[in-house]
Parts: sequence; structure tokens; C-alpha cells
Amino acid sequence: MHSAVSVPSAASVPANSPAANAFQAQFEALRQRAPALRREGVAERRARLQKLHDWLHANRPAIHEALLADFRKPAAETDMTEIWTSLVELKHTVKHLKQWMAPRSVGTSMALLGTRSWVQVEPKGVVLIISPWNYPFYLAVGPLISAIAAGNAVVIKPAEQTPATSALLQRMCEELFRPEEVVLIQGDKEVATELLKLPWDHIFFTGSPEVGKIVMRAAAQHLSGLTLELGGKNPAVVDETANLRDAAEKIVWGKFLNNGQTCVAPDYLLVQESVQPALLKELAAAIQRAYNPDGGGIQQSDSLARVVNQHHFARLAGLLEDAQTRGATVAAGGTVDGSQNYIEPTILTNVPAGARILEEEIFGPLLPVLTFKNLNETADYINARLKPLAQYVFSSNAENRRYLLENVSAGGAGVNETVLHFAHPELPTGGVGNSGLGKAHGHSGFLAFSNEKGVMRQRVGFTGIKAMYPPYTPKVRRLIGLLVKYL
Repeated sequence: MHSAVSVPSAASVPANSPAANAFQAQFEALRQRAPALRREGVAERRARLQKLHDWLHANRPAIHEALLADFRKPAAETDMTEIWTSLVELKHTVKHLKQWMAPRSVGTSMALLGTRSWVQVEPKGVVLIISPWNYPFYLAVGPLISAIAAGNAVVIKPAEQTPATSALLQRMCEELFRPEEVVLIQGDKEVATELLKLPWDHIFFTGSPEVGKIVMRAAAQHLSGLTLELGGKNPAVVDETANLRDAAEKIVWGKFLNNGQTCVAPDYLLVQESVQPALLKELAAAIQRAYNPDGGGIQQSDSLARVVNQHHFARLAGLLEDAQTRGATVAAGGTVDGSQNYIEPTILTNVPAGARILEEEIFGPLLPVLTFKNLNETADYINARLKPLAQYVFSSNAENRRYLLENVSAGGAGVNETVLHFAHPELPTGGVGNSGLGKAHGHSGFLAFSNEKGVMRQRVGFTGIKAMYPPYTPKVRRLIGLLVKYL
């Protein structure tokens, strides 16, 4: 993901200012309410989630309008990537919440006979969710669902780059929740910096690795729990056995969905040399079918979102210009229009090493295509770089698929598919290394906002372990020796 907040600077909300005092007061109100939320059972938490579910259905047109205002996101894409994904998370959580909240018995070893042990979950307490601009609704609501299910009091800090959606989220929180249970705080980097000074029990941040490091340093001051959903350069490998038309359609969908502003979008392709010309034709044709079916021009398509703002448009235009200056070839697309923050879905070939587009996370509708001869070259190339959030493998060869999954480290993976694994509620999602810390969605999201407390109950009176209490006589040492040797 790209930055949910701008990089905090030394300047922030002044200490003891009205704003800083207000944040502290809100935090204390949440802290006082947290014990009551902790005691709530399945029914109370489900009721809160059901209210959110009903609000999503009732406010579907308002969600469409907010995303359209922020970066001309098509209503159908909003339905699929912001509303449906939120509803999937909600329904899955409500269905499984009783099971997740129940104590889980664990076995007993021979050395601990006579004891009974279990794991019980408890909410972490007061948590902060910092959400990004690229999926500004879903990536705020998804973690909120997990946090509520786990029994926490919540503060949401949405991205300032998507003000219409942030305003809608604020209305949602005010209509559905008591202010000492869930509160949304809008603002820029100074507000985020000030919030990060508070002693949160957990921080869930979605954004860039650069800002993730800042959040991690802030969390360290209070040893706050932390989930970092970051990003990276996600590779898609297409070998000579792949169905090229199918692969092209799925790559085009996953790459240009949300105009490329997707943390798990393919960032570059590694294509086997023998099939590169054919794949390029299929990619170009798939772009036309998706965004220019009537021949009126891609820029007129109502199925393509826009770059979120002028700042990110300039960054992406700069990546394209740098690649072309260094000798890259535009195989498809290439048109830009700053008046609309419009960049045409673009395929680039012959991109030389050192081009910025191969070094930086793209996060836009530009797709460089590299070639390989032997499969092991792809794993070497990917592993020589920072670990990606996702990897994609297009192949009809089971051994090739196995090789790439086993030899490339990534947060998640799709085989003959892109992006869709992120919407599967049974799959943990998150990064590894530079692409993230911790997992989210479904049970993994519930656990991220929970403490798993291990509990052992011992019988009263004589126990086996008492025979090994001090003093350590020869008999006790023999017993301990037997314990070490056999149990």
C-alpha cells in the first residue's frame, strides 16, 4: 500500500494544545469503556457487527458517491472492492465469532499429568487503525470489523487524501457507535504523529514501508502491539506452458483494477522469452476489451478510475518518462493527461536495469515486462530484492508452480490468478519482511486484535512437580534426570 499518512515531520500538534488535549481526553474515554467491552459476549458483539452490516446496505449509494468524488472510482468497482469485500468479512466474522471467542482446550503431556490447560482470548484494549487512501473504505472497515469482534475500543485515522470517503466514514461511526467505543479522527500528518504518541494496546497500519517504519518506532515507545500491512514490488511469472489469453485477462484485471492503486497488484511481469510476443498481444487485446469495447477511447471509459491526486500523477508520469528516456519501449498505452490525473493502462518492454520503475513500487497503471529463459532465473531475480506482498504464478506445469511457491518468499500468492486471494476470508493476508508484519482478515484479523492467554489449572495438594522442589537432594536430582531423559 502507499502512504496512509504523509511521513510525519518534527513539527506536530503542539504539546498541551487544544487538539492534543482532545486526543488525550478521547483516549481516556476509550480506556474507561474498554473493560465493559471486554466483558461483552458473543451476542453483544454480533449485534454491533449486524448494525454495521445493515448500514453498508442502506448507504451503498453514498459509498459510491464518495469514491467517485475522491478519484472517479466506478460504482461497479466500488461494489466489488469496497462494499462486497467488507460484507464478506462481516458475514464470515459473525458466523464464526462464537467459535473464535470460545476457550480452546489443549493437550497435557505426561510430565504435567493432573493439570488441565486451555487458551482463552481477550481483547487487547484500546486500538488505533490508520487506514490508506487507495481502498479508503474497505481498508478502514475491514480492520474495524476484526477489532470490534475481538472486543476492543477503536480509533480510526483515515487518509486525508480521500476526504469524501473520510467524511462518510465519520458519519458511519457517529451513527453506529458510542464515541467512547469507536471514534474517527480526521487530519493530516501532524494529527497522525500526535496519535502515535499515545500508549495504544495495538496499532493496525496500512501504508507504505517508509511510513510503516515510523509507525513501528512510535509503537516501540510503549511496546504497543503492531500489524503492518505494507507493500512491495509484486512479481507475476508467466511461463511457456501458461494459457496466455487467460493469464493476460487476469493480469490486466488485477493490475488496472483501481487504476493500479492496489497493494497486491502485479508490479512487474517475468515472462518466458519464447512466449513474450504472444503475451504482449494478448495483454494489449485484454486492455481494449476491458476499457475500450466500443472503440470510443480508453480515456472515455467509465470503468477506469483515476490517479488519486496531482502529486501521485506527477510521480507516475515521472516513472514513465524515466523509463522511456532510458530506452524502454511502450508496447501498449502511454497516454497521460494531467488535467484529469489520467494515465492510460501502459505496458513497457526493454526496460533497462536501474530504471526507477524497476526500483520503486509503482502503484499505478504502468506494467514493465521482463523476460527469462530458465525458471530458476526468476526466483533469483525476485529473491535478490525486498520480499513482496504477493507473488503470482501462471503456469500449467505443476512442477513449475511448486518450484516458484517453494523458492520465493512473499506475503501471499496466487496461482493462475491475481489479487483475489486478498478477498478470501479464510486466508491470512499480510506481508513478510519489508512488505509487512502480522496477518489480517478472518480469524487472523480477530487474533491480531486479541491476546491469546494460556491458562493452566493445577490440582490442589500433591503434584508430580512438587517431588522436584528444592532442596535438590540426590533423590530429587535423580527424578529431574529421569524427567529430562524420558519426559
